[in-house]
Parts: sequence; C-alpha cells; structure tokens
Amino acid sequence: MGERIRRTTWFEGTVQGVGFRYTACDVAARFPVTGYVRNLRDGRVELVAEGPPEQVDRFIAAVRDALRHYIRHVEQTDGPATGEFERFGVRY
Repeated sequence: MGERIRRTTWFEGTVQGVGFRYTACDVAARFPVTGYVRNLRDGRVELVAEGPPEQVDRFIAAVRDALRHYIRHVEQTDGPATGEFERFGVRY
C-alpha cells in the first residue's frame, strides 16, 4: 500500500461562511485521500488528510489554490497515518 501520512492543516482568514468545507470535499474527490474538514470556534478551518505524501501535498495545494482569496495564513503538522477514516467528509 505504500507510505501514508496524516497532515493536519489550519487555515486562517475569511474561511468560514464561504463554502470552504464543501469546496475542500469537492477537491478531495479528485485525490486518494481520506479525512475531514471542519470549522473551529476560533474562526479557523481545520483539515485533516491521510494518504500518500505526494497526493496529500497535491490535495492541500489544490485546496489552497481554489480558496486562495479567503486564506490569510496556513499552519501544518505531519504525522503517521492512523487509517481511521474511510472517506473524506465534513465534520460538525
């Protein structure tokens, strides 16, 4: 199956109320990634993606590109994949 990573990404800016989560899900459908995206109480959006490192890189880059006008700052951390997700979706 190859190496898989888990990347947690926090997006800051005008990222809530602009369709961010649904756009991220649409983008995820084009990549072999699993995980979730959700709004945080502090106004950020958290995105957790698991998959092959190069695919996670491409997925996050595509999300950033699609929503670039809303994003002011991005933070990321990487770790080992847990395999806990069956698909990519929105969490509430």
